[in-house]
Amino acid sequence: MNLSLKTPSATTLSAIKALVFLLCLLPAANLALGWRTDALGANPIETITRASGEWALRLLLITLAVTPLRRLTGLHWLLRLRRMLGLYVFAYAAAHFAIYLWLDQFFDWRAIALDILERPFITVGFAAFVLLVPLAATSNSYAIRRLGGRRWQSLHRSVYGIAILAVVHFWWLVKADVLEPALYALILAALLGARAWWRELERRRQLSVPPPAKHLQRPVIRIVPK
Repeated sequence: MNLSLKTPSATTLSAIKALVFLLCLLPAANLALGWRTDALGANPIETITRASGEWALRLLLITLAVTPLRRLTGLHWLLRLRRMLGLYVFAYAAAHFAIYLWLDQFFDWRAIALDILERPFITVGFAAFVLLVPLAATSNSYAIRRLGGRRWQSLHRSVYGIAILAVVHFWWLVKADVLEPALYALILAALLGARAWWRELERRRQLSVPPPAKHLQRPVIRIVPK
C-alpha cells in the first residue's frame, strides 16, 4: 500500500476530513435545494422525512464500518473520521425527528405520544433516537476524561443496539418493499458478526497463552492485620 496513504501527513489528513465533511453534507444540501426549487415530488414532506432517516442509517453503518476497515487495511487514521461521522448520524437523525414533529405532526404532542405508543415502527425509531442523544453529547475529549475511558466505551457500545433498532424502524416503515432494509440488515449483520468473530479470536488467543513458569511467578505476600 502507498506509504502516503498509510501514514498521511497532517495536511493530507485535514484535506481528507474536509472532503468527508462535504460529502456528508451533500445529501442535506441536495434536499434543501430540492425544497427550494419544488423538486421533491408530490409529497415533499414525506420525501425529506424519509431521506433524512435513510441518510442517518447509511452514515451509521459507515461509522460502524470504520473499525473493520481499519483492521483489514491497516489505515489507522480512519479512526480519526469516526467522531465526525457519528455526529453527522445524529444531525440527520435529529433532522428526521424534527421534521416529523414540525412538518408532519405540527407539534401535536398528544398525536405524537399516541404514535410513539401505538405504532411500533415509530416506537423503535424514537427509542433509537433517544439512545443516540447521550452518544452525541459525549462525543468529545472532555466527556472521555470526565467519564473515564472504560465507562465511555461501555456507553458508546450502545451504538450496536441503536443500529439494530434503526434497521427495524426502517423495515417496519416500508412494510412490503423490504429489499433496501434487508440490504442494510445484511450489512449490519456482517459488521456485528466481524466484531463478534474478532472478540472470539482474541479470547482464544488469551486462553492459549500458557501461565508463567512457577519460578517466574512473583510470590504472594499476605499481610495479616494485627
